[in-house]
Amino acid sequence: MKYVKLPCGDIQMPIVGLGTWRAQPQEVQDAITVALEKGYRHIDTAFNYNNEEAIGDALKKWFESGKGRREDLFITTKLPNCGNRPKDVERFLKMSLDRLKLRYVDLYLIHMPFSFLCDESNFTPLKNEDGSFCLDVDNDIVGTWKVMEQQVTNGLTKTIGLSNFNEEQVQRIYDSAQIKPAVLQVEMHAYNQQKSLRELCKKLNIAVTAYSPLGSPGANNHFSTKYNYSLADFPDILGHPTVKEISEKYKKNGRTNSLKAPHPTGCHSHSEERKPRQDKSQHRNI
Repeated sequence: MKYVKLPCGDIQMPIVGLGTWRAQPQEVQDAITVALEKGYRHIDTAFNYNNEEAIGDALKKWFESGKGRREDLFITTKLPNCGNRPKDVERFLKMSLDRLKLRYVDLYLIHMPFSFLCDESNFTPLKNEDGSFCLDVDNDIVGTWKVMEQQVTNGLTKTIGLSNFNEEQVQRIYDSAQIKPAVLQVEMHAYNQQKSLRELCKKLNIAVTAYSPLGSPGANNHFSTKYNYSLADFPDILGHPTVKEISEKYKKNGRTNSLKAPHPTGCHSHSEERKPRQDKSQHRNI
């Protein structure tokens, strides 16, 4: 396994991780078990994924089996957008830790740069009468970052970072930070290469993690149903002639080539497997 050294102490992050978005509890437990057996050491989840408890169960079984130790793994989770307020950061992180059955995570990310009001009955975004989410227009994300920094000091996370932030938002956090963002996690694939954002992160010494390196083909129905997107608008990266040509030339499948594509740019990627297979190269991307 290859690692990238993060700009915050002696912390190394595996360059490939197992993403768990949309994975149901039993699916994610099975996936993590196979992934750990195959050598994965970076597990990426989020409060909003609603599978932290299942991941915690899988990790607990792995630790108790004697096959590995907590310090062998790199665990990432994320602050939900309904918790993007200074007063909510620590309690949501502690809820994630309880679910994961861990004392600390290796990386804690602000999941989104915007905030929703919180429905305290189920810790999801509060809804308006028309079903839309209630935006928290008064929150200052810089204030939230200041409390994220405290979680490093408190030992609840080793380092902190951002997810889905644009260039202006990244720069604003960076300029105000005592503890600089170590990682930015964003969607990145052949149709969304994020060149200027990558250049900024390189300048600021922020590691970039690519999610959906295959364009999220498994999420087409999710987005078309939930957000009324047209299925015709989704790119078929694996079916693209150039991807097929490269696969034939190097005798590798399209998934493997697309997963590796971010690495020469200095980025890192997350793969996802819902139905574990014995061939590690077949693991699906987010």
